[in-house]
Amino acid sequence: MDLMPPPADDDSAHGADPATGCLADARAAVPLLNCLLREVARPVRREGDHRVHRLPSDRLLRVRGTRRPVEPEIEAAGTWHRLDHTELVKLVAEELRRYTGLSNHELFAEMLDSRDVVAALLAARARATPPDDLYLCSEQSLLTGHTHHPAPKARGGGPETEWLPYAPEAYARFPLVLLGLREDTVVDEGDTSALDALGAAPPGYRLLPAHPWQLDLAARELAGAFADGRLIRLGTTAFDAWPTAAIRTLYTPEWDLFLKFSLDVRITNDIRRLWRHDLLALRRTDAAVCAAFAACEGPSAWLGDRGYRTAGFAFEALAVLVRDGFGGRLLPGAAPVLAAALVEGFDDSPLDRAADPGAWWTAYLAQVVPPALTAFAEHGVVIEAHLQNTLVAVDADGLPVQALYRDAEGVKLLADVPRQAGWERLVYCLVVNHLIEIAGVLTERHPGFDPWPAARREFARHDLPEIPALLASPTLPAKTNLLLRWTGADGADARYRPLPNPLAQNT
Repeated sequence: MDLMPPPADDDSAHGADPATGCLADARAAVPLLNCLLREVARPVRREGDHRVHRLPSDRLLRVRGTRRPVEPEIEAAGTWHRLDHTELVKLVAEELRRYTGLSNHELFAEMLDSRDVVAALLAARARATPPDDLYLCSEQSLLTGHTHHPAPKARGGGPETEWLPYAPEAYARFPLVLLGLREDTVVDEGDTSALDALGAAPPGYRLLPAHPWQLDLAARELAGAFADGRLIRLGTTAFDAWPTAAIRTLYTPEWDLFLKFSLDVRITNDIRRLWRHDLLALRRTDAAVCAAFAACEGPSAWLGDRGYRTAGFAFEALAVLVRDGFGGRLLPGAAPVLAAALVEGFDDSPLDRAADPGAWWTAYLAQVVPPALTAFAEHGVVIEAHLQNTLVAVDADGLPVQALYRDAEGVKLLADVPRQAGWERLVYCLVVNHLIEIAGVLTERHPGFDPWPAARREFARHDLPEIPALLASPTLPAKTNLLLRWTGADGADARYRPLPNPLAQNT
């Protein structure tokens, strides 16, 4: 076969703790197994704590656990053989080649890279100090990351010295690079006035903050502009910015401002550039979402993307997007928390204080579901209500009191897409990617707790024509990230497989 793995990386040879390598193997295997079992394997039977699945090759694979499968084993000659992470990646590649008839060396390398990144992050965290702010701690907690992606922590395959200083999972914080952009080359749309307060530009130039990693990645593209004076370096900010879970989006607490940059690295499904077509659509999209949230009842809030600034000669490479902070949007006394962090777990998580899972879950549903459904039903806006775009503000007891959503780039408008496609996307983001994961954590922490009657009641009280079918359907659309990446489909070209629907009234 043409997909042979490189020799297994020996962490001890690099001075790493072998236990760290084992933990990295386990963490990296979880989302990869989730993808494999959801997208191409078929369940066969249970064997105590194990679940047995049949693969496209007709081989049997068994794992322990359900929400977070671990300890993969393959059957050969009637005996179960444990797979380390490299062997698991090789197995996945073999099965996908058989299933699709295609090879993909790029994803193969990314799956290995994702595991190595986890190992580096674990080692870095052991030497670093986490933020003492609950919100920042939640944004920087995602060591495993996307629960159903084959390589959620891949960083482009480069050496860790290139990306580790900017990794949120390593508790990074760093100053922004300040550039002077010659005025006749500036492209500016929306409200970007906050950028001008970050420093001072000389006459004839406008201030342009830059992500230091992106400057390194785009060095060759920008060399001519530095040489002829279209760009000049003005030093760095006097304050640090904190990378959020999105990596290229940074938060500056001193200014209560989010800044989103291009980053020419594949992270999960896409190269994370601020693409021209998205930037040109930004003001229309964000205005539609702002109008939808302004009309919503309750405390929900949208962190608006105010505008962007960039250079005409490097439109995507140098773009910086200005996003609202919390001021004037967050309820007094409430603390925002990234929803994805509730799933993965982190120190002082509000779920640690949720003695009554029913009350906590009911409050959570009441905050996150209505704004997403109302925006769709009354304003034709499909927000990307998945775990990484949802912040949940909690009170002093850890009870959810507000939902804040973000990221206009992922928003779809029903004026541009068929209603059915928009609804399918909303159901995937809000229910499959989001609520099923939160519910899974609660049932794991509180055995016997059934979260779905309350969820059905929350959906049923919304007057949308799609709701009765949702509550009656035996399946939900689950995005196939493994097959999407293996077949080389565009990251925005979502493909779905049916997943059992826990909202169904007959369950």
